[in-house]
Amino acid sequence: MIDTGFTEFLSLPSAAVSLLGFPFLYDAYANLADNSNVILPVHQATIIWNGEEREVNVLATGRLPLLGTALLDEHELVIQFTENGLVTIEEF
Repeated sequence: MIDTGFTEFLSLPSAAVSLLGFPFLYDAYANLADNSNVILPVHQATIIWNGEEREVNVLATGRLPLLGTALLDEHELVIQFTENGLVTIEEF
């Protein structure tokens, strides 16, 4: 899921972070969509983004993976707001 209110890179369920073995970096304070404040573990991951390896921080939380706006910097996001609509992310 793309979360335009999430200003970091990625969020993955804790079980996925553990399974993938991402190294722990630190705990961070976060303000959630319901305006609650929590402390979340931050891990480091290497991803492929636009065909290149990139190191990003991953917050271990939630039930669904979230892509945050930090990865969308210098990209165009187009969403068709309809059932089975296309979502495209292109570098500009």
